Amino acid sequence: MGDETVDGSEGVVPARKKRAVSKKAAAPPAAAPAVNRSDMSWYVLKVQTNRERTIRDALLKRVHGEKLEEFFGEIIIPSERVVDTRSGSQREQDRKLFPGYIMVQMILNDETWYLVRDTGGVGDFAGAAGKPLPMEQHEVDRMLGRAEQQSTAVPKVKIGFAIGDLLKIREGTFENFEGRVEGIDEQSGKVSVLIEIFGRSTPVEIDHWQLESV
Repeated sequence: MGDETVDGSEGVVPARKKRAVSKKAAAPPAAAPAVNRSDMSWYVLKVQTNRERTIRDALLKRVHGEKLEEFFGEIIIPSERVVDTRSGSQREQDRKLFPGYIMVQMILNDETWYLVRDTGGVGDFAGAAGKPLPMEQHEVDRMLGRAEQQSTAVPKVKIGFAIGDLLKIREGTFENFEGRVEGIDEQSGKVSVLIEIFGRSTPVEIDHWQLESV
């Protein structure tokens, strides 16, 4: 009878009302648990030598493009500051501690593994039989500790000689003397050379830029 009313001896009887149907809003999907930096491990990547910086930048760009930042931490090239005095001028520059390797802090899964391996210039993860192995904490502390220490230390002088090399003194008090390298001080840039003076072997300290290979 719809919404009409009926007259009866007992009075007006209201028509049956339609039951309101309540609709509950669908519950939002549960958010994925956040990834903590402490859940990440450090891995070593073998990369093309002399391309470490461009490969690291390319990897960072891909991580950002794929929106996988939450699965990656730091990507670093362990290095130290040195002073290059070639061409008569001093210039500070980074010297890689482990050429051909990059350290990556990450959560390893199928997606992140493929992203890293598919980046140009990356060879493979360092590990046994191609299986990525996370670094032990003492290895991380040693490598990162050394890199951090070098970054805050006084820059070393880049010296292209080694112990035992035969050198010639180009100028100064002992010009044209020849001798072998006995010691190298990268902090001061001086080289200890063993030369013969009055028939006796005598060590003298010479600035490395005053020396040349024989």
